[in-house]
Amino acid sequence: MDDPVVNGTSKRLVLLVTMTASFLFPFMGSAVNIALPRIGKELSLDAVMLGWIVTAYLLSSAALLVPFGRIADIYGRKKIFTCGIVIFTLSSIFSGMANSATMLISCRVFQGIGGAMLAGTAIALLTTVFPANERGKVLGINVAATYIGLSLGPVLGGVLTQHFGWRSIFFLSALLGLAVIGVVLWKLKGEWTGAKGERFDLAGSVIYILGLVALVYGFTLLPAMSGVWLIVGGAIGLAAFVMWEMRTRSPVLDISLFRNSKTFTFSNLAALINYSATFAVSFLISLYLQYLKGFNPQSAGLILVAMPAIQAIFSPLAGRLSDKIEPRLIASAGMALTTVGLVIFIFLNKETPLELIIGNLILIGFGFALFVSPNTNAVMSSAPKTAYGVASATLATMRQVGMVLSMGVAMLMFTLYIGRVQITPEYYPLFQQSMKTAFIIFAVLCFSGIFASLARGKVR
Repeated sequence: MDDPVVNGTSKRLVLLVTMTASFLFPFMGSAVNIALPRIGKELSLDAVMLGWIVTAYLLSSAALLVPFGRIADIYGRKKIFTCGIVIFTLSSIFSGMANSATMLISCRVFQGIGGAMLAGTAIALLTTVFPANERGKVLGINVAATYIGLSLGPVLGGVLTQHFGWRSIFFLSALLGLAVIGVVLWKLKGEWTGAKGERFDLAGSVIYILGLVALVYGFTLLPAMSGVWLIVGGAIGLAAFVMWEMRTRSPVLDISLFRNSKTFTFSNLAALINYSATFAVSFLISLYLQYLKGFNPQSAGLILVAMPAIQAIFSPLAGRLSDKIEPRLIASAGMALTTVGLVIFIFLNKETPLELIIGNLILIGFGFALFVSPNTNAVMSSAPKTAYGVASATLATMRQVGMVLSMGVAMLMFTLYIGRVQITPEYYPLFQQSMKTAFIIFAVLCFSGIFASLARGKVR
């Protein structure tokens, strides 16, 4: 393994590059959320298809994170990171040129593939380069970059959509991607691996990808029977994957990470629950503000910024705290605050004062900030050095799968209450009912997550 100091690459440069990528990935997601009503109008999309513009991006990245994390450990984390930013940038350009739902959703799949390469390697690069006593701090800074991306997404997305059209969001992301490519190719020297020379488990990866895609895709097809069969098939596929990984010599996902560490297992479970309960909040509130409250994309974006802005401000502080105080205590307190915020949103209606909506977004943002950095620190501190790529990718997979499940709940509610129609004024009462039921499910989920977070035990 090359030493980043010997080959002249400073730790700060690695931090800068990973921060930019960590900004870009969520920026794309949150900016597109604001543009959905305009995209739906231009391309004549129903409520469920609108959800697929978000879900296609998340599902492709979720299925490929663990395989790319393993490939990065074997062949080089910088190499996979670079390929990821190139694919992400090219697919952003083509998304901006899309003239049909099929083309846009296909391009979003490729964006997700590039995103999987980035997310599967960014935290692993940081954990490799920085010593254990600085890890909480830099992970906190990196998480802050993620939430700055989430914060600027609604604001810039709203401004761009209103003044230049929704396509400009994709072209701006492509420009940022080109800047990262330039820095990586010209400035970032050397390479980092954790499992050089080991074999890549192709069979295990294929079983895993097919199982996960079937499970999550099936969830989005409910309540149809085809959805039930896909979920059953996906669950059987993932069970077969676990059995295969326990027998193979060079697994793509080291199951012993879960068997040998309660902290690793429950921290990942807590992340899965947290994202399942919270990701669709921005999606639903964005539609609520523009449909029920009548705000334009720019104004809706400025309101939505409250949640990720608070996350960006407090994530580094929570990360530093987790270097000194037991991570499970901070993370569990964050999960409890988030639960309270979700319960408040159950009672949302057309007359709800704007001040209450913004205040509650701030509360959820603060709870989320307290959870994410300490939880990430707990996961990475409980993994051995040779498995940083897989540990980072496993955590990122929990995040992506949680996001897809969150969107799945929202889309299932749309299917049950509204059906496959465009959201027009006569469907607003049904939209409100579907949103209320989704928030009840999210609040119950998040409450159960407090116990998963507490069950992880002590990290130090």
